Amino acid sequence: MQNSLLFPIFFVVLLSTSCAQTRDKDINTPKTIDFTKELVVDGIQNGWGMVFLPDGAILTSDKAGRLLLHTSGNTKEIENPPKVYNRGQGGLMDIELHPNYGKNGWIYFSYASTEGDDKGGHTAIMRAKLANTKLVDIQQLYKASPNSTRGQHFGSRIEFDQNGYLYFSIGERGNRDVNPQDITRDGGKIYRLHDDGSIPKDNPFVNQSGAKKAIWSYGHRNPQGLALHPETGALWEHEHGPRGGDEINIIQKGKNYGWPIVTYGINYSGTKITDETSKPGMEQPLYQWTPSIAPSGMTFVTSDKYPKWKGSLLVGSLAFQYLERLELENNKVVYREKLLDGIGRVRNVRQAPDGFIYVSVEGQGIYRLVPK
Repeated sequence: MQNSLLFPIFFVVLLSTSCAQTRDKDINTPKTIDFTKELVVDGIQNGWGMVFLPDGAILTSDKAGRLLLHTSGNTKEIENPPKVYNRGQGGLMDIELHPNYGKNGWIYFSYASTEGDDKGGHTAIMRAKLANTKLVDIQQLYKASPNSTRGQHFGSRIEFDQNGYLYFSIGERGNRDVNPQDITRDGGKIYRLHDDGSIPKDNPFVNQSGAKKAIWSYGHRNPQGLALHPETGALWEHEHGPRGGDEINIIQKGKNYGWPIVTYGINYSGTKITDETSKPGMEQPLYQWTPSIAPSGMTFVTSDKYPKWKGSLLVGSLAFQYLERLELENNKVVYREKLLDGIGRVRNVRQAPDGFIYVSVEGQGIYRLVPK
């Protein structure tokens, strides 16, 4: 499937197969809708990342490589964005502001990069500053290797914790039997760096010969959600399973999350990957979706604007094209409901500093959810 003509056909078939599952019967539909949706940004084909600047502007990434600044109904394209490897699931992906952005101006990006000696690309992390409508002071902080021409499982989300550490996710790049369980290789991992890209001395594998020193956890498939719990400060993650077995995990230092040794999913063809759903030394998910919803983007609701949702987790569904709200008690999912049912492939969801929830939908743009 390395042939450039065959790959797009294969990739579309793979996606359609993964989504061709029985709809989830355990999710609820709310009896009343307590909000309206307002399209605030249009013209984005695949809005992967979005951040909210102090002046109220929204900075978004379009997977194909465009970086867009939206202010008061006007959209400007940012010059000098990272050069991306736009293939399959790879391209220009997440964006995150430094916790002290107001003082230092650093913006962080995840993207698929071709840098390196091998053909293809792999996920990279960079930071830069915004000067009017141009990125300046660009610094690449991490570049995974080796490159691959495969188009799947780049990850990738970015999050900062309360101590200013930078976390990011990289998928296993379709090489499931090699990358996720091997800490000497990139892919299928959550990583932790200082904000300048240097390696923290207390990372779990810094003293292990041959290991990738930035690794924080491993045994992941394709993480497309990272969020910091607003009360505990714990890092929450969700990732795509294969056919079934999408997961929510609480990420802990040095832990192995099992892929592909243990999984609740099966191959897209319907055959088994493994008979094991648990094993000593491998973490169990906090929650798993079967059938797969293909989760993308996630945020905790802390805003007073949505009193019924406060404390909930919001997750976008690419496969079933809705926004999912999950109620939690003691780190367990006790209730689920679908919002914006049938709106389209929900790529990202974030709570902005103004307290509103913003939802990015492929081929449409960004909606703000306005309580009635």
